[in-house]
Amino acid sequence: MRGTLTIGKILGIPIRLHSSWFLVAALITWSLAGGYFPQQYPGWAGTTYWIVGAITALLFFGSVLLHELGHSILALREKVPVRSITLFIFGGVAQINREPPTAGAEFRIAIAGPLTSLGLAGLSSLLGSAVASSAVLAAPLAYVGRINLMLALFNLIPGFPLDGGRVLRSILWGLGATFRSATRWASWVGRGVAFLFILVGVGQIFLGGFLNGLWIAFIGWFINNAAESSYQQIVLRDTLAGVKVRDVMTQQCLTVPKDMQLGRLVEDHVLGAGQRCFFVADEDDLQGLITLHNIRAAPRDQRDTLTASQVMTPTNSLFRAHPDEDLLTLIQRMDEADVNQVPVTDNGHLLGVITREHLLRYMRLRSELGI
Repeated sequence: MRGTLTIGKILGIPIRLHSSWFLVAALITWSLAGGYFPQQYPGWAGTTYWIVGAITALLFFGSVLLHELGHSILALREKVPVRSITLFIFGGVAQINREPPTAGAEFRIAIAGPLTSLGLAGLSSLLGSAVASSAVLAAPLAYVGRINLMLALFNLIPGFPLDGGRVLRSILWGLGATFRSATRWASWVGRGVAFLFILVGVGQIFLGGFLNGLWIAFIGWFINNAAESSYQQIVLRDTLAGVKVRDVMTQQCLTVPKDMQLGRLVEDHVLGAGQRCFFVADEDDLQGLITLHNIRAAPRDQRDTLTASQVMTPTNSLFRAHPDEDLLTLIQRMDEADVNQVPVTDNGHLLGVITREHLLRYMRLRSELGI
């Protein structure tokens, strides 16, 4: 979910718009103003169609946001942290930091979204009936009511990671399956649902409904990828359970003196040896870190005069790890901070480094060994 814009917070949860949201918001507004409303409500002024279309699109995304807030509020009640809510091309997603602790908590968190959408569908219908005499007011409410009903029903499809798939997982988990086994079964069902979507979409394309068919097939592709990646996250969690940073860290980053010339560093160690990161240290005391990003930021014509200490990221600005930290926690922090290498320190003393490349190699080896 990179390429997002934070627009505010609700209950301490950052609300973000992904770049794809702007495209789909424009497309929904255009389809409503240019097709749906002129067919359903002929005779309005041209600007009225566009205003009502834009308002309806905003109400739709507001409904999606409330759907995700339904999940998030229940997650917070179950002591499960919520990192953010992001609106994107397929609607919205609440990014929860960890899995629910029990099957009951999973069920309550999963079902909260569809129940919220059903409540919004009922409320929209009631409000639409109350203002039925004014078509301009009733039209967006009627549309949003139907969309919320469809949103609730769609999310109840038992295809993981849709809400219905999470409900299915909670039921299997509650009946005695392990969390990983329940996730695997729910993921298989989710992939089966995804392939049905793809088949229906391809069928519609051949029958002449190109845009609708393409969209349905695209949704199926997204559900399939999400189901597979969600299960792999559980496998990763189980694989790395109990593994500490000290078990994986290496000395892959070379330590260089703070007065080393940047030009020499590039010639001898970047181009000559293929090194990508360097610790700047005074004996065992970490002073900073130099990465390829730091080197690229330095003017090329000044590399022979600049020293390591002048281009490094200083210790007080450095993202660091402790050797006794859980590796899975560190991976999550690295993902949130978007960093590729992390020095491992204890009381300011440099012990090693964790890099993304080394993490991938470590996980691949464990998988090949069946550990």
